Parts: sequence; C-alpha cells; structure tokens
Amino acid sequence: MPETDNPVASDVKLNVEGMTCTNCALGISKFLEKQGLENVSVNFATNEVRFKASETVALPTVEAGIEKLGFHVVKAPTNHAGEHDHLHPAPKKGFTVERKLIFCAVFTFPLLLHMFWHNAFLMNPWVQLTLSIPVMAVGLWHFGRSAIASLRTGVPNMDVLITMGASAAFGYSLYGAIMQLGPNFLFFETAATIITLVLLGNVIEHRSVQQTTTAIKELSKLQVQFAKRITKDASGQEQVEEVNASAIRKGDVVQVNTGDKVPFDGRVIWGHATIDEALVTGESIPVEREVGQNVIGSTLVANGSIKVQIEAVGEATYLSRIIELVKSAQQDKPSIQRLADKVSAIFVPVVIGLAIAAFLLGYFVLNVDLTGSILRSIAVLAIACPCAMGLATPTAVMVGVGRVTREGILIKGGKTVEQLANVKQVVFDKTGTLTTGNFKLKTFKLFKGSEAEATSILYTLEQNSSHPIAKSLVKVFKGADEIAFTRTEEIKGSGIRGYDAEGNVFESGSFQIARNATSENHFDVYVLKNHELIAAIALQDEIKPEAQDTINYLTKHGIKSIMLSGDRYEKCYQVATTLGIDAFYAERKPDEKLEIIGQLSTDATTAMVGDGINDAPALAKATIGISLSNATEVAIDSSQVILLNGNLAYLTEAIKVSKATVSTIKQNLFWAFSYNLVAIPIAMAGLLDPMVAALSMAFSDVVVVGNSIRLKYRKLKG
Repeated sequence: MPETDNPVASDVKLNVEGMTCTNCALGISKFLEKQGLENVSVNFATNEVRFKASETVALPTVEAGIEKLGFHVVKAPTNHAGEHDHLHPAPKKGFTVERKLIFCAVFTFPLLLHMFWHNAFLMNPWVQLTLSIPVMAVGLWHFGRSAIASLRTGVPNMDVLITMGASAAFGYSLYGAIMQLGPNFLFFETAATIITLVLLGNVIEHRSVQQTTTAIKELSKLQVQFAKRITKDASGQEQVEEVNASAIRKGDVVQVNTGDKVPFDGRVIWGHATIDEALVTGESIPVEREVGQNVIGSTLVANGSIKVQIEAVGEATYLSRIIELVKSAQQDKPSIQRLADKVSAIFVPVVIGLAIAAFLLGYFVLNVDLTGSILRSIAVLAIACPCAMGLATPTAVMVGVGRVTREGILIKGGKTVEQLANVKQVVFDKTGTLTTGNFKLKTFKLFKGSEAEATSILYTLEQNSSHPIAKSLVKVFKGADEIAFTRTEEIKGSGIRGYDAEGNVFESGSFQIARNATSENHFDVYVLKNHELIAAIALQDEIKPEAQDTINYLTKHGIKSIMLSGDRYEKCYQVATTLGIDAFYAERKPDEKLEIIGQLSTDATTAMVGDGINDAPALAKATIGISLSNATEVAIDSSQVILLNGNLAYLTEAIKVSKATVSTIKQNLFWAFSYNLVAIPIAMAGLLDPMVAALSMAFSDVVVVGNSIRLKYRKLKG
C-alpha cells in the first residue's frame, strides 16, 4: 500500500490487528463509511479491511483513524522488487493475547486460591488489591481501549460489558477495603477472574476462528518462493540463475524441471511436461503441456522439462485471483445474517439496561442486600455474549467456502451459498456441459457405391475442418484410405468440398448440400460424389459420464432440471430423454436464452450452468450463474460458481455444502439467541456467580465456532 500523503488512488487492502469480533468489524466499517469511502468490507477473521478507491480521503488519514479506534494497521513488508507484499504481512509482535492470558493467570490463581485455602495472608484485602491491580491494568488496556473505541463508532461491543463488569467488581472491592467493611465486601478475585477467563475464551476463539480460514492459508502456501530465471550473457549464451520469485517480471523466461513448481502463469516456449494441477484446480489427473500451451503458476511439474515465458505475476495470476475470490466470498454476508446484525447493533445497550434493572429490582423491590444486587448486575454483564450472534454466520460461511475450494469449486459470496442451498431449478447448456462436445456414430446409411469409398471421402474431407463434428468424424474413421485432392474449399455454413485430378467433386456437410439429392433431412452429415448422394450419417452426442448422477441427484432432492440449447430439436430430445431431464428448450438463440432464463428466475431460484461466450448473458441473468473450468473468461466473470475441474458432478457437491452451511448457520444462530435468552434471566435472578457467568460467556463463542468447524469434516448426505 502506498505510504504517501496522496489520496487513495486505487482499491486498498489493509491488514488490521486487534479485531476480536464482528462488532469490532462493524465499528471499523462505520468509521470508514463516515469518511465517505465506498465498498467497505471488513473481515475480523482474516484481519483484512478493504475499501474502494477515493480521490478525497488520504490513506494516512484512514490508517490514523483506525489506530485511534484502538486497532493496529500492520505495514506490509516490501519484496525484492520494492513492492508491498500483501500476501505475507509483517509478523505479529508485542504483548499478544496469549501472553496477556499467562500474565493475568499468574496473579489470578492466588486470588482464587484463598477461596479454598483460608490463609490469612491471602485474605488480606491489601494483598488482594495488590494482586488484582496488574490484572485490572491488562484488562483495561485490552478490553477498555476496545470498549472506548467501539463507543466512539456508535457500535458498542462485548468489551464494553467486560470492562463495566470487571470495573464494578473492582471498584466495589476497593471501596470495601478502604472502608474496612470486611471480607463480604471484597470481590477482587471476581474482577480478576472475569478478565482472565474472557482472555482465555479469546485465545480459544481466535485459534478456532483461524481454522475457518485454512483454505486461504493453504492456497497462499502454494505460492512459489524461488524460480530459475534464464538470462543471456554478453556472448548470447543462456544462463540459469535461481532468484527469489518476487524478482520475476512479466516477459521473463524461467526453466522448470521435474519436481519444480511453475512460479507464475505463462506459456511454454520449449519442451514438454506432465503437470499436476490438483492443488490449484482440484483436477486429480495430470495434464500434458507442450510448446504454445499455457501453464498455471504454483502447479507441479511431475515429469519433463519446460521453458516458460511469464505472462502474469503478483495479483494478476490465476492463483491470486482464486485467493481473492475466496476472500471476497468469505466476507460477503448472506441475507440470513441481517437479523443477527440488527440484534448485535442494539444488544450491548439492552444488556446494560438489563444489568441496571437487575440491580434496581434486587435492591429496591426484592430487598436483596447491596452486595447481592451488585453481583447480579455484574453477572448480567459477564454472561451476555453478542459475539456468538456475530460469529454464527461468517464462521460457517468461511468453513463452507473453504471446503468447496479444496475440491476445486469457487463460490463468489455468502449470498450465493444461501441461494444455492435454496435452488429450485437448474438450467443446463447442452454441448460442453451435459455432453463432451464429441459425437458418436449412431447410424450409417449407404445409398450408392461402397462403404469404404464413403468413409474415405469423409475422412479426407473432414480433416480440413475445425468443426467439432468434423473432429469427431476424423476420430471415428481414422485409418480409412485418403483421397488425393487437388484442392478443397469450404461451402459456407454447409460443409466441405474437394476435387481430385480426374475432375470428380466430393462433398460432405449438412442437409443444405443434399437437398437436391434426397428428401431425408433427419441425418447430420451427408456425403456426395458428383452431386449424387453416396451416404448419410446420424450422430449421437457423447454424454458426460457424470451427467446422469448429477440429474439423478437433482431429481431426488426435488430440484427441477432443464436443458436450454441452440442445437437441433432431435439432438436435445435425445439427450433430455436419455438423462431424464424434466424439460428442455431447443434451437434457441442467445437473446431467446436470456428471455427464458429471466422468466425462470422470476418464477423461482434458478441456477444456469454453461461454458460458452453465448451463455454469458444467461449466466448473468440467472439467480446463480455456474461455469465450468474450461469456460471462457467472459462466462467465468458472469458466474457466481465456478467448477474449476470441469467435472459436472461437483455441482452436487457445491449444493450439498451450501445446504450444510445454511443449516450450520441456523444452528449457530439458534444457539446464540437461546443462550442469551436463557442465561441473562438466570443471571438477573441472582442464580449465577459472576465468575461462572464469565466462564460461560467465554466459551459460548467457542461452541458456535466449533460447530462451524465441524462442517469442515462431517460427511454430507447425498
């Protein structure tokens, strides 16, 4: 990030430490929005703050404002090129939460010990005061600063409750010690224990939350640290030097041998290699790459040696784009979180009101003594947990998105997860989606001459065409005798024509070239010699092996399957009938596809699966656009779900995980709401010791996060 006084000139990503919950993130978001910044996104789990470019707000002003709120902006170290390395931020230093916990525990333990061992020294009020002061100092520094910062933003967080509860217990005890009111007025151990137990909960929670972001960490670890760059000396001889990957620039040539990783995206300019792309795309079968073909950065050369000209580095690489997509998806909020956000925003003021009410009711109405009334109030502050509600959705989304990412599936956003879980119908393109794009021979009808002559004409002519049908026919009739044509020409929109030395004319193509020779128009390819029909062929689409299981899964779960294609009615009918698709549309142009998708999406939550440029408008129009790994750039940009490995079966995995994620969110929210609804009244009734309340609050977050982590490992039903 630029460290100048110039206004922010591009999209900015900041690494911010000190965020402990979603309320912290909400506070920073509110501050940035007040500064006039747009597209603000704050992720407390990954410590990332993002916002759109601005020409009026200076970056140092933004950083200083965040620091003033009680958080710390980490400066990213520079790489060898002098650029900021956002993927490897500076390590955390200083008095960490773990160290604060250990420090406080050392002083809190003897305070608790006097409750079980009646030692005169430990029961001395001035000894207890001395032991509690260091803990209170750490607590006020850790929780108090955050509490004040949250009050400044107008979004009070959980630390306000902790600070108030511990301070009330400490202040009351200090008053009792000074006034020599006796042991019944001393609660130094309560103040210290509240702080220590909440710190313990913070440590466990933070470590648990980090497990929800393992997908990003695993992807980041794939990045190559070193590369073998090829240079030329004064005499023009090639030299290979090992350099830090950050020194590689677009246009550089690198050597990659067996066992090495391709440093960045590029094109093979020499050699041949078998490359394992499983860790990046999820595709388990290694792929062959030779001169002229592209390779993906961070993929492993399993066998062979190649020279690669680098075409993309840094954030422009395929891997970096995937990381950004995953981060964006994990920060996006599904609509199910709106209720939790609204409740969280007013939760702390409501709890403070309930704590005051607990004191007033106890002391003035129920005739509870002053000590008991204060303890009730402190227990209410200690037991309440707004963080559990805030953690319920983002932790589940992070785990769900991370799980599918490891399978080679990218989901753009928490909203998409929710939509995919509730999808009612899935629309498929045919060619390249349900079918492989290859064709099998269904019918061969001979009208004249010999079969050998017809296959020779077909094999020789179709070698001159790049049409998918032509390529399939060349494969089918490979080995047939070739005819020596003097020249060939394309029959625009219809087929191919060839001439031999004897003046014979040979043609192959659609019904257009045979309409004067036959009335049978149900064949796909016609073969003519000197304008007489020799043979006709009917082809059959090769259906993808996983297509049937995918359709079966949708049918089983009550999701309607629809095929939408520009291909002929007969072809579409054949594929739809074979797979058991509920409905199909044939011979539709792109604008017609768009209209149909629009209508279907209006009727119900609709996903569209496609892979071509002509599918891009329909993918964008659908509730959820889903593209395959071999999809065009336009189709990928228009989609919310990307199946990187091109395997249609992963569509079912995406739906399964999305359903499980939404289910986990509902479970988390149920626990968070139920916990507070039950625990707060118990505390108000005086049935809960403040220390037990603090322990319960500290671990309520862990229950939510733990349930989310369970999603990472649990087996999903088909």
